[in-house]
Amino acid sequence: MFFRNSKVLIILAFIAIYVIWGSTYLFNKIAVTELPPFFLASIRFFTAGLLMVLVAALLKVKLTINKKQLLNTVIVSFFFLVYGNSVFVWALQYVDSGFSSLVASTQPLFVLVLMRIIDNKTMQKKSMIGIFLGIIGMFLLVSQQEFTTSDHSSLAIVIMLTCVLGWSYGSIFVSKADLPKNFFVSTGYQMIIAGFIQAVISIGFNETWSSPLNWSTNVQLSMVLLIVFGGIIAFTSFNYLLKVVSAEKVATSAYVNPVIAMFMGWYFLDEYLSTQSIIASVILLTGVYFITSRKRK
Repeated sequence: MFFRNSKVLIILAFIAIYVIWGSTYLFNKIAVTELPPFFLASIRFFTAGLLMVLVAALLKVKLTINKKQLLNTVIVSFFFLVYGNSVFVWALQYVDSGFSSLVASTQPLFVLVLMRIIDNKTMQKKSMIGIFLGIIGMFLLVSQQEFTTSDHSSLAIVIMLTCVLGWSYGSIFVSKADLPKNFFVSTGYQMIIAGFIQAVISIGFNETWSSPLNWSTNVQLSMVLLIVFGGIIAFTSFNYLLKVVSAEKVATSAYVNPVIAMFMGWYFLDEYLSTQSIIASVILLTGVYFITSRKRK
């Protein structure tokens, strides 16, 4: 195909993970105010996964998967979707969407540290400066009293950081893992597995399940956008990019997403944007810039 591994497809994929994922913080925040988080995630990912496998079947793509690929798919599904996403969405109940996107922007810092630990990659001066600025930015961000006035908000921020750590490890793992070659098949199976696990978790927590017909119009629209754009388009783009460019470059979405998320949260949800958050984001994203702009050896 013309677009396969082409610069055009890579650019489109980056636009998807930059812009679409930046907007998902808003849509998840809207949905989680009405729906239980794990029920929300199970519906979102199971539906998106089934649609992707159906598309692959219609395109007559081979759907078979061996035991090794299945195991790797389960691992990736857990780090990306079960823990990295649905637990993060749970924490959104107690933290603004714009603020949470800034927490997620620490991903490149985690990726760099994990690559140092796992692959024994030497850190350059720019990387060390980036980590130093990132730590300062994170401290300023999470130390704000207006965001840590309750035990739930403090715990939510800590859990969000562990979610980012899990997502970062998954990014490194998937770049080397044996997975189905077709990205619709690979992503579809990841989502179906995640949807099943999240449904079990939802039942275990006695979450209330409801029919989409009973949801508000805003939640219905948010769910459609999360499934089609945030799930099928953006997550497939993400998996594709991890195979054709470095995990560090893919992680650059972390400093574009917050700009979009903060603006949308402020504009649509009237979320509070503090001066300290702005200062923290500038320092944090400057640190991320140092990491991602350094020369590759």
